[in-house]
Amino acid sequence: MEATANGRERGVGSVEVPPGGGVPPEPATPIGVDTDPDRLDRVLTVPNGITVVRLACIPLFVWLLFGARRQTDAAVLLGALGATDWIDGQVARRWHQVSTLGKVLDPVADRLLVGTAVIAVVVYGAVPVWFAAATLAREALVSAAVLVLASLGAERIDVLVVGKAGTFALMFAYPAFLLGDGRAVWQGDVRLAAWTTGVVGLALAWVAAGAYVPVARRALHAGRAGEAGRRGGTAT
Repeated sequence: MEATANGRERGVGSVEVPPGGGVPPEPATPIGVDTDPDRLDRVLTVPNGITVVRLACIPLFVWLLFGARRQTDAAVLLGALGATDWIDGQVARRWHQVSTLGKVLDPVADRLLVGTAVIAVVVYGAVPVWFAAATLAREALVSAAVLVLASLGAERIDVLVVGKAGTFALMFAYPAFLLGDGRAVWQGDVRLAAWTTGVVGLALAWVAAGAYVPVARRALHAGRAGEAGRRGGTAT
């Protein structure tokens, strides 16, 4: 317990009312949010575990498709991996388990999943080479831009909604391409759904790539300005 200026005791979880009454000030940090920078170095967290499981499922997908020749099972697994892309990030924010490793591991897992899925499906013959090449070219362009911006000191760029929509559509399309590769009557409908979502998703993905250009410029300018400010503030 702690004594306040008026002599009354204050508990750890209580809120001190300013003299004269009125509304107490808002706390500087929301209750329950972990702001300890040392915790960012954590490795053994639930979201990191989820990401590792998703990474481990990538070779399982390849084995199901080419080793066991279980096309349907491989398509279902690929669809599940794409649909659960948001889980690790959501868990990290919801349970305050954001970590430096997770910030690196999660996008790496996403890029590996997309690259492996596209290459595997095109090698299997379920999608045209030109479509796969357009998908991979966009992924390579965005990944290279992220690395260049980081090396130049740009601020972190949040994912655009249009980019999320494009990625989600593509991660539905590729499992559908794989599932619809066959002569069964129902597979024709699956292929139609795959082409519909695939073309829309690819278009949105490239639109997002263009939309990142002005955002990247602002992030680079802000990052350099912040670095200049820190250098000026520490100068003696």
